[in-house]
Amino acid sequence: MKYFLKKLTGKLIEGTLFLSSTVTTLTIILIVFFLFREGLSLFKHSPIEDGFVVAINSQNTVKKITSPQIMDIFDQEITNWEMVGGKNDSIILFRIDNITDYYTEEQMGDTLQHIPKLLSRLVDSIPGIVAFIPASYAGADFKGRILELDNISLRKFLTDKEWYPTAQPAAQMGVLALISGTLWVSLGAILLALPLGLATAIYMAEIANEKTRRVLKPLIELLAGIPSVVYGFFGLVIIVPLIQQVFDLPVGETGLAGSIILAIMALPTIITISEDALRTTPRAMKEASLALGANKWQTISRVTVPYAASGISAAAILGMGRAIGETMAVLMVTGNAAVMPHTLLEPVRTIPATIAAELGEATQGGLHFKALFALGCILFIITMMVNLTVEYISAKRKYSKR
Repeated sequence: MKYFLKKLTGKLIEGTLFLSSTVTTLTIILIVFFLFREGLSLFKHSPIEDGFVVAINSQNTVKKITSPQIMDIFDQEITNWEMVGGKNDSIILFRIDNITDYYTEEQMGDTLQHIPKLLSRLVDSIPGIVAFIPASYAGADFKGRILELDNISLRKFLTDKEWYPTAQPAAQMGVLALISGTLWVSLGAILLALPLGLATAIYMAEIANEKTRRVLKPLIELLAGIPSVVYGFFGLVIIVPLIQQVFDLPVGETGLAGSIILAIMALPTIITISEDALRTTPRAMKEASLALGANKWQTISRVTVPYAASGISAAAILGMGRAIGETMAVLMVTGNAAVMPHTLLEPVRTIPATIAAELGEATQGGLHFKALFALGCILFIITMMVNLTVEYISAKRKYSKR
């Protein structure tokens, strides 16, 4: 009986663990599926928000127009149809709010029932007009011509530099500036954190006595437990004014401020993993180096560090992964300017900061909403590449030790 109960208990525990792992795996798969389903649906839409159209006079010779040209037209940077391949005629802008400039309330009707006919008549009567109107007003009897814009393409999404997802009538979906800002800040953070983290790891693993190590280890690991918003406040109060003063800048919210904060946040990861890697160096190798006449520093630089190189590389990549995914601290100190960065002394915007700042204002299921999910897909791919790199380095390290 005892044997049966023991076997049954083991089966129950095994089944519970299997169920737990299955649920966890399915949850992750569903999250990734939902993320990519929403993100990739962006490329099935035109840059014009659902429910609206851009209409021109039926006699207008312009056959095709791009999303940036639409934006330039409504920003009045393009003022003549000849500039987009049409006739030499001035462009007349019209939005639905401008209808009162052409018709009275009596003409529109008590319940605005005459607006579709009035819009049709207006577009038909003005050769140079371009109208941004609700699609419901451009029915079968509409005398104007609806401009058809190409769907948002993946290539332009990744290579265009302008990020105006709420621009009307045509949203501008270029994420190159956001990707560049993310990489600039993350690489800057690693360049700052890796030397300091490696130096600290070498000190703790090879130089510090046990008592000092017992004090330093918890203090360093405590950095990982501080909320990111606290780092953001620290950067906003201390780092940002310091950068503004030292480099004589108009504002201190720059990519450099974000890199410094992220470097501080990445230090616990880099130090902990690098120290563990350094401490795995066989004692016999170090003693052999000393026996051949090398001093302690030569042994560290030529034996210990090279042996732990793969572990140190993994620490650097994991630290970079920590920096890439950070949101609040970066949001507070980088200036949030969605422009192409040329130096770290300019305001930048990262992908996580963009999602955090804009998702609350995006309409559920709208074009902006889908664009933010597409940004999430890009961030997921970058993070996955970082993790795969760590796995490759770790596997290579184990193989080399064999």
